Amino acid sequence: MKKNIKDYNLEDLKNLFIEMDEKSFRAEQVFKWIYVENVNSFSEMTNLSKDLREKLDKEFTFNNFNIIKKLEAKDGTKKYLFDILDGNAIETVLMEYKHGFSICVSSQVGCKMGCKFCASTGIPYIRNLTSGEIVEQILAVERDASVKISNIVFMGIGEPLDNYDNVIKAIRIINNQKGLNIGARHISISTSGIVPRIYKLAEENIQCTLSISLHSADNDKRSEMMPVNNAYNIQELIKACKDYIKITNRRVSFEYALAKDNNDNLEDAKKLANLLKGMLCHVNLIPINKIDNGRYNKSTNENIIKFRDFLNDRGIVATIRRELGSDIDAACGQLRRQNLK
Repeated sequence: MKKNIKDYNLEDLKNLFIEMDEKSFRAEQVFKWIYVENVNSFSEMTNLSKDLREKLDKEFTFNNFNIIKKLEAKDGTKKYLFDILDGNAIETVLMEYKHGFSICVSSQVGCKMGCKFCASTGIPYIRNLTSGEIVEQILAVERDASVKISNIVFMGIGEPLDNYDNVIKAIRIINNQKGLNIGARHISISTSGIVPRIYKLAEENIQCTLSISLHSADNDKRSEMMPVNNAYNIQELIKACKDYIKITNRRVSFEYALAKDNNDNLEDAKKLANLLKGMLCHVNLIPINKIDNGRYNKSTNENIIKFRDFLNDRGIVATIRRELGSDIDAACGQLRRQNLK
């Protein structure tokens, strides 16, 4: 079987070309064609010899995804369901902000975490995405939407730190100045809280943003919402986050989805403020999305604002996430769930 050329970072490509008795600078040319020019075939790489193009075409594929379905919201948010060419499908979301275009990418086909509020729950885990399949989501959206993406969030289907090696390799490809050249500070990794991998990420010397799906400062309540808390409780998680902040000097973002009559009262806000006191952090309050057969409902706007103000008054920077794509079910997993019905 042909190998996916996008699974190779620049160093891999250089070594590969040396093994093929080709000059290593040819690897840089190929890398530029893929990530700067976003071409669809080796035949378009006109500064390579015909023999080299044919040689590459025999060994490698571009693995360009097909669009199964695309939805566009009134606010311009676009949600893609991609055929990843093995009978499986993943979701990717394009969002427009004042600062540019952001993309939410998936890291796995399905998810193991079982978070009770997430539409990915109930979608069986199939496999990890390769680094090339992660990066292809960016390239496929740029090709279709004719935009240049400036920000990446690993917040789609799957737990990024459960696919650690491929996610890190994808980030290094995305970050490479000779390719997509998206700065690490414009890349955010969202995790449900796999503590050992947070420590490992801190040592990678990548200045990306770490986002923690927290959703409660109470262990019993969080375990009910997120089974991962049974493996790594809140105290262990916060300890790892403090270590990450100390090593990277980067602010940690805590995601908190507000569910009506569950984790949205002022007592919950008080526990959260005490937990995060003194940390270099930000709280991103998320109006929860109702999912099919889900037990959680969206909190009231009044409670969300009260929750935010309580945190801000106690020195915890908190903002309410702007709701994008609500009219097209843009939350993680919703489109794929519909396609599986």
